[in-house]
Amino acid sequence: KVDVNDDLLGFFHRWIEKLAQHFEKVLVICLQKGKYYLPEKVKVLSLGKESGRSKLKYLYRFYLYILKEKKNYDVVFVHMNSIYILLGWFFWRIFGKKIYFWYNHHFGSLITKIAILLVKNVFYTSPFSFASKFKNSLKMPAGIDVDLFKKDFKIPKTPNSILFLGRISPIKKVDILIEAANLLDKENINFVLNIVGEPGEKDKEYFEKIKNLAKNLKEKGEIKFLGKVPNYKTPEIYNQNEVMVNLSPSGLFDKTVLEAMACETLVLVSSNAFKEILPDFLIFEEKNPIDLKNKIINIFKMENEKKEILGKKFREWVNQNHNLDVLVEKLKNEFIK
Repeated sequence: KVDVNDDLLGFFHRWIEKLAQHFEKVLVICLQKGKYYLPEKVKVLSLGKESGRSKLKYLYRFYLYILKEKKNYDVVFVHMNSIYILLGWFFWRIFGKKIYFWYNHHFGSLITKIAILLVKNVFYTSPFSFASKFKNSLKMPAGIDVDLFKKDFKIPKTPNSILFLGRISPIKKVDILIEAANLLDKENINFVLNIVGEPGEKDKEYFEKIKNLAKNLKEKGEIKFLGKVPNYKTPEIYNQNEVMVNLSPSGLFDKTVLEAMACETLVLVSSNAFKEILPDFLIFEEKNPIDLKNKIINIFKMENEKKEILGKKFREWVNQNHNLDVLVEKLKNEFIK
């Protein structure tokens, strides 16, 4: 999706801008397009989901674009969707195009495996990624725009505030966070939990479950459902909250954690992908609301000076290891080899 206002994929707009600074032309084929503000050298072609779902339409347009534009690109960079590699590989191989793949999920199917074997290189960020075990895999920075994601001294942090930000789905385990919030309430701990995000079509039943679990705390004003916000507006959210909680399962290297860290906001995670990055007191046992509750209380009790020192260290680490400019430079160097 190319849409600067999208809550989940809006970040890719900035990736395209940065890539365009290094190449004569950038041709973007997306499943769906919305609002975008890109340089003239960038051409955006949509498979047409914004005007109605039709797999036949998507397929027709995909082949139309890759064949019609074949003289206007040298390198193919597929982001996450392995099916495009299987569909386009034969023609790209005939045309002599170099194919690269970005895949960072910790799960992968047979289609994913075949796609990885067909490309020159597959890029990943987490050592637990499915793609990390292949001979043609290359570890890359996550691509955090540190010019956007940074501490804003004009925004005061709400005391004892907790943030969940992301898609609301079972894999994100928001229900565990609600359980921890209920435990905080039983211990008479003052707090506010801000939940930012919305469910997809398949997860609306889960969202209803979440709202039922949170009903009492919502009435007390201790839990707020704020809906989704565009990715470019999330730095303000990170800056308003004291700690962001990420409940993604072990192996996932969620970029929202890195965005929060770049904003010098404290994070609590359950994924072991962050084990070598974060101190033990910022990692809680997966699916354990009691441990999560205890870790949140410890953060609330922490001295402000220590929080500030940690926040600065977080930003410095993200800047050095996952800066978008560093990622784009590395991608460029691979593409022009």
